Order: sequence, then structure tokens, then C-alpha cells
Amino acid sequence: MMKQLKKRVFCIAAALLGALALGNARADDAQPLSIMVGGISKFIYLPVKLADQLGYFKDEKLNVELLSQPSGVDAENELLSGAVQAVAGAYDHTIDLQSKGKEVRSIVTFLRVPGEVEVVSKSSPMKSMADAKGKTLGVTGLGSSTDFLTRYMALKSGVVQQQYSTLPVGADNSFIAAVRQHRIDAGMTTEPTVSRLLEQGDASVMVDLRTVDGTREALGGIYPFTGLYVDARWLASHQQQAAALARAMVRTMQYIHSHSAEEIADKMPKDYYGGDKALYVRALKSTLSMYTADGKMPTGGPENVLRVLSTINPAVKGKHIDLSRTYTNEYVGLAVAK
Repeated sequence: MMKQLKKRVFCIAAALLGALALGNARADDAQPLSIMVGGISKFIYLPVKLADQLGYFKDEKLNVELLSQPSGVDAENELLSGAVQAVAGAYDHTIDLQSKGKEVRSIVTFLRVPGEVEVVSKSSPMKSMADAKGKTLGVTGLGSSTDFLTRYMALKSGVVQQQYSTLPVGADNSFIAAVRQHRIDAGMTTEPTVSRLLEQGDASVMVDLRTVDGTREALGGIYPFTGLYVDARWLASHQQQAAALARAMVRTMQYIHSHSAEEIADKMPKDYYGGDKALYVRALKSTLSMYTADGKMPTGGPENVLRVLSTINPAVKGKHIDLSRTYTNEYVGLAVAK
């Protein structure tokens, strides 16, 4: 009789603890979810802002707060410090961080190519990356993805890092100012900044990573770029939130591929247009092909990103990187199936 009583008490206690844990999990899932974006008005991060504008996060009962940093490396630091729960940033950071003993995982892929452009100032004599010797090249931030790509393309053209200078100039207006003030000879930026510079005649395109062909020529293959990544520890304890984020983003990627540039632009904040909505629409129309259709990581993409980073990143070079721990298609796969 005593053994049966003890067993019954144990079962009741276990049930109460389970209910308490479930309640805590649900309460935790209801907490605000902060996503840091490496430049929220850039086209390469458009899906996350569009999802918010379309109300897809709210449809998933997610209380999302979008924050913005001018550089992806700054957003990465916010994630590692625990200040935010997710980052809309470049996939290559997941590889760089694993080489430093940090585990973050991409759960949605926005772009199958970088969407970046190396523009050259109209006052610069540069014609190609082979002319970078003695020049100053602009990047969003030191240690950022634009920094990685700049170093790789220069090295591929026979110019080592010690032969040129890199200057962190951010994005958008700060990048444009750096070009106009002749502080950089060339630099890497994205849309809609590229179109604004071309429209005003301040710069021209030197290397175009907005297309698959341009990316393969410059980087030797497909190069998945921005997406949504989270700390692996957070992911293990927030499966429902991760799945909800993936569902919202898959719906967004499908929206992008089923609506016109004009319709997409109409959903975005007016201050993103830079005072010229027609230019914004034209730029968007010419770059819609760079977005993934379903948020999945492109086959062969991670391997090429690792190859590029192993060439120019001392932290990655010679290290064993387990690519299966840098991304997962599990959540977007479930979202697509649903």
C-alpha cells in the first residue's frame, strides 16, 4: 500500500512539473522576439521587413520587434550577447562563428546570390579589382560579409590585403557620402543604394553579384547570402517560435515570387524609397530573381561559401567546419509542406 501511495504521489508531482514546464514554454513563446537586421532598408533584407508589413508575424502569434544595424557583423554581436533572439544577416557568419567556437544556425535563406555590387567612383581610375593596389575600398564594416567578399575578389585578381586599404562606411546615405566625398575609390553596397549612385552618375558597376551568372564568374559558384539565423541554444529550446518564424518567411518568399515589383514596393515604408519610388521599383524589378522561392538553402551553396572563406579568412582557413551545423532546411521544409 505504501509503495502504491508513493508511486501515485510521484506521478502527480511529475505531471505538475510537466504542466509547469509547458506553461513556462508557452509564456516564453509569448515574449517579444527581437530580430536584428544588418541594414533594414537594403533589398538583401527586404523579406524580413515585408513579412512584418504583410502581418505574417502577427498571423503566427509572434510579437516581433525589428531592429537595425548598419553592418551584419554588429548584428552578429548583438545575437551573441543575448540582446536579440535572431539576426537577418549573411549566412557566411555562421561559418565564421563556428570556427571561433560559436554555434549559430540559419533557419531561412533569403538570397541565393549576394545581391551586392562593387561600384567604382567616377573620380577613380579603377577598371577592375586588379587595380586595387594603393586604393581605398569601402565595406559596411570590418569583418563583415562585404569585407570577406572584397578581400576574396581582390585576392582572386592578384592583389593581397596589404596592398590596399579597407574603410568601413556603412550603407545607404553614409556609403553614398563616402563616394561623393572621394573617401573611397570603390566599395561594396547593395540596392537601392546602387541605383541611387548610378542614377546620379556618382559611380559605375565594376562587379555585379546581383545575378547568378555574375556571382559564378566572381565567386566560382552559387553563393547563398542573407537569411535568418539564431543561436543554436535558443533554437533547441524554442522550436515552436522557430517554426513560426519559418512559416512567416516562407509565405513572404512566396509572396515575392507571385507579386509584381510595384505591388511589393507598395507594401514597404515610403521612407525606403529615398524620395524616388519609380527608381526603387525599377531596382527591385531587376533583382527579384535573387530571392529564393521557398527559403531553402540552395544545394552546393554552403560548400562554395566555405571554399571562399577558407581562402581569405584566417579564422576559417585550415579549420574543420561541419556545414550541417550551420543551417537547417527542417523548418522551411515543414512550412512548405503545410
